[in-house]
Amino acid sequence: MGKLRRRYNIKGRQQAAPGPSKGPPEPPPVRLELEDKDTLKGVDASNALILPGKKKKKTKAPPLSKKQKKPLTKKERKMLQRILDQKEKKRQRAEMLQKLSEVQVSEAEMRLFYTTSKLGTGDRMYRTKEKPDSVAAQGLEKVSSLSGAHRKRHHQEAEEEESESSAESGPEETPADEPAEAGAGSPPSHLPPAPPGARGQSPVPSGLPPPAPPAAASALARPPAKPAVFVPVNRSPEMQEERLKLPILSEEQVIMEAVAEHPIVIVCGETGSGKTTQVPQFLYEAGYSRVVSYQIRYEGNVTKETRIKFMTDGVLLKEIQKDFLLLQYKVVVIDEAHERSVYTDILIGLLSRIVCLREKRHLPLKLLIMSATLRVEDFTQNQRLFAQPPPVIKVESRQFPVTVHFNKRTPLEDYSGECFRKVCKIHRMLPAGGILVFLTGQAEVHALCRRLRRAFPVARPRPPEKDDQKDSVEETRRFKKSQARARKAKATTLPQISLDNYSVLPAGGGDEDREMDEESLGSDLDLDLGDDGTDGGEQPDASLPLRVLPLYSLLAPEKQAQVFQPPPEGTRLCVVATNVAETSLTIPGIKYVVDCGKVKKRYYDRVTGVSSFRITWVSQASADQRAGRAGRTEPGHCYRLYSSTVFGDFEKFPTPEITRRPVEDLTLQMKALNIEKVINFPFPTPPSVEALIAAEELLIALGALQAPPKTERVKQLQRSQWSCPITELGRTMATFPVAPRYAKMLALSRQHDCLPYAITIVAAMTVRELFEELDRPAASDEELARLKGKRARVAQMKRIWAGQGASLKLGDLMVLLGAVGACEYAGCSPQFCEANGLRYRAMMEIRRLRGQLTTAVNAMCPEAGLFVDPKMQPPSESQVTYLRQIVTAGLGDHLARRVQSEDLLDDKWKNAYKTPLLDDPVFIHPSSVLFRELPEFVVYQEIVETTKMYMKGVSTVEVQWIPVLLPSYCQFDKPLEEPPPAYCPEKGRVLCHRASVFCRVGWLLPAVQVDFPEGLDCYKHFAQVLLEGQVFHKLASYKGCLLSSPSTMLKTWARLQPRTESLLRALVAEKADCRDALLAAWRKNPKYLLAEYCEWIPQAVHANVEKAWPPTADC
Repeated sequence: MGKLRRRYNIKGRQQAAPGPSKGPPEPPPVRLELEDKDTLKGVDASNALILPGKKKKKTKAPPLSKKQKKPLTKKERKMLQRILDQKEKKRQRAEMLQKLSEVQVSEAEMRLFYTTSKLGTGDRMYRTKEKPDSVAAQGLEKVSSLSGAHRKRHHQEAEEEESESSAESGPEETPADEPAEAGAGSPPSHLPPAPPGARGQSPVPSGLPPPAPPAAASALARPPAKPAVFVPVNRSPEMQEERLKLPILSEEQVIMEAVAEHPIVIVCGETGSGKTTQVPQFLYEAGYSRVVSYQIRYEGNVTKETRIKFMTDGVLLKEIQKDFLLLQYKVVVIDEAHERSVYTDILIGLLSRIVCLREKRHLPLKLLIMSATLRVEDFTQNQRLFAQPPPVIKVESRQFPVTVHFNKRTPLEDYSGECFRKVCKIHRMLPAGGILVFLTGQAEVHALCRRLRRAFPVARPRPPEKDDQKDSVEETRRFKKSQARARKAKATTLPQISLDNYSVLPAGGGDEDREMDEESLGSDLDLDLGDDGTDGGEQPDASLPLRVLPLYSLLAPEKQAQVFQPPPEGTRLCVVATNVAETSLTIPGIKYVVDCGKVKKRYYDRVTGVSSFRITWVSQASADQRAGRAGRTEPGHCYRLYSSTVFGDFEKFPTPEITRRPVEDLTLQMKALNIEKVINFPFPTPPSVEALIAAEELLIALGALQAPPKTERVKQLQRSQWSCPITELGRTMATFPVAPRYAKMLALSRQHDCLPYAITIVAAMTVRELFEELDRPAASDEELARLKGKRARVAQMKRIWAGQGASLKLGDLMVLLGAVGACEYAGCSPQFCEANGLRYRAMMEIRRLRGQLTTAVNAMCPEAGLFVDPKMQPPSESQVTYLRQIVTAGLGDHLARRVQSEDLLDDKWKNAYKTPLLDDPVFIHPSSVLFRELPEFVVYQEIVETTKMYMKGVSTVEVQWIPVLLPSYCQFDKPLEEPPPAYCPEKGRVLCHRASVFCRVGWLLPAVQVDFPEGLDCYKHFAQVLLEGQVFHKLASYKGCLLSSPSTMLKTWARLQPRTESLLRALVAEKADCRDALLAAWRKNPKYLLAEYCEWIPQAVHANVEKAWPPTADC
């Protein structure tokens, strides 16, 4: 062994004895440091790693010549092929990464997403910016170059700090972003970083004290951190178990850290994720609130102790009008932002500015925007809305896999019949599970419900419902017999039930894109329903009972609640719904969804305001929401009655409501908030310029905004058109939670005790669909007879409520007034509403709106003393006339004139009306009480386009009222000389008679007495009546001693007399062309007009006039 050891240069590895050296200083010893290890033994200045070794290199054998190479074995060929395959995979992977990098999202968008891999480990998801000293300390960390040089090493900062703090006794720096521990006596201090080389050295002996920190470190103490707050909540075990199933529970830490570190946060989670119920609980448990209350349009339970308040967007908008900075709130959560309602968009725009203003005042406000299917780009890429894009947190939904099936062919017309056929096949062929069918409207929902009940009647008896008492098996059999007799007799009534004559058999073969294999026929993973023409059509099949329930927004609440109840044993649930079941609620037990792909929406013409219901394709986001209804409790299936190609042409997201409706109401609200240039407002999706122009023109015509001066140039006029300030009348109108037209009616109705009637009419006009829909198709002869009788009953009651004479001229609005009065007189009972064709839900909403409007009027005019009188008496004949004028003033832009017989150019204009904004004829709706009266001029509430354009809410207008009540819509001629202008003591103005024409259409209107137009002639006429003593009776005593006749002011040679020019010049200087303006001038200067008036009277009476000046004792 000795010889063996000597071979390794043992002398060279011996340590030299310490002592003074005569030669040059020796180099310092090389010490190799490894993590958590001591210095290696036997390592000195002559390390083999540095000095070249003396070992002879092995000579390599010369390569074999080509002739001597052996052929590859089978194993070597496989290895070579494997290497070639790996190279090919690397090349393909590089190409794929190159292609992916071309479509990769930007780095700014990637920063909006956060990982949840460290959730629950104590690490913060959102770290603050590290201190420079901590970054420098991390950069000095040493890593061994020997051990582990060729292995992957994972260095985690948190683990190193924990291990070092436990192994070393030296001080370590506390991370600046960690909160102070609860119960700590004093806040931790900033400590200096560890010196270089401290990590990896041998531990300090236990007997030595740790090194003390520098004295300067105590001066850099951390500011006291805000202690964490947790409010315990006692929940039942069952509730806690269900709560833990919600996907948003796993994102609680992410959401709350984002709320703490960002002023604005966007939470995207599909319906069913629990965001609506759990995020307020997160805030509650974090100490943001204590007491929960709610506030809606008509009621609330808010107290002084309230800390969480659920409210509608309109209520919050009203609070912003009172307190723009919302100083009483710390957090505002906007839920269901994907619906993109008008007021939600306005709130988001306002709150984006309020958050910034609160931050400048060091009163931070947190804003959470929650949505199911939100177009995030409208918020993150809208620099006018958010200067810095807010973080977006996506929450996965509690979703089971849903298999989507597309049709090969897309039915264009008979999509309701296609829904019926699909439901029949699902019910006959597929396993148990609820069915949800999406249709477009109430009539289609009822028609499909009746067809399904006839095809699959419930065998056992059930308590009859009010609307479905005829849907029994016996009634179905009788209906089938009568249907057969009708087919034999070829009766003319067949088209009335044409909706129920759809055939279940398809026109061709299978209608699914995806074909089924024979092995998967019994599988529940791919449920293809193919059409083989073997189903039984509409023949009743009692062996397969189906519980069919309708669901739409106007359905009574107790009937809506039936969809949440489990069906009877052995019965499948089938819910036929509109898009109300898309995102607003989740129906339990739904496994199959049948989506027709259509939706009915109300569209408004941007210029004319004509509304029409159009059935259009849904968006891709809405279609995905509908499909998601099938995967709430178990794996489900969605059958889309359109092809995948058609689906690819859908819009990705639904269009916001603000782009589909008039915006005069939100324009008025924003003007009331002193936002003069609405076009510059940071809308998430701005409305069209045409809609904003039409809104401002309407508000100017209503008197809510000041009209721009007509004397300006064209460019200045266009510039001032976008900054018209609000008037006092406009501020009054903005306080009422109704449309501006109706608010104008309320503002004018205080005279002649018309306020209670105007409030009732406005409430009834605001609440739509007051009467039941009685034109739906009947399922049997008995139901057809019942509907006919009910229609006759409702028509008779409308005629009674409309009355005769002056009351009938008020038209449909008198019907609304009479219906509400009669219902309130009867106690607003459901029985009364059912008997008279009224919707009970609508009547209750009218009652609440009347109370709200009454409260608003009393707040503005306490002397009015209004209250909701259930025994309100009908209006008198004179009050009806005043109500007609009030309605005309509010609906002035909705004026229509009956086409005269001499103007008929086509038969389609017979009994038609012409409006200023439409070129096509419009007609009075057949349900109106004025349908047979055909008055010459009418105003209407709205125009609805179906087969024709019909006017609803019609009232009669007298032609002589138009120039007086609607002067902004008329073009007046010069004042008539006969009859001459006259002074009106009530108005304090000079009136004259003027002929006019209605704008845009040129309707000739009779000459009426109106205010004298502004100009020099107005000052001349006012000076004449002033000198005659008609304005102030004290001056009448001096009329006989005037030096010139007052009519001299109107003569063409009046300039020849200095007294006329001086008086006229003084009136023009103060713009005193009426009594009120003259009184205002005298309040500023009591001696105004004294010198000019003295020029018209003798010198002897000057002293008496000066003593009695100004002559306003009788005013």
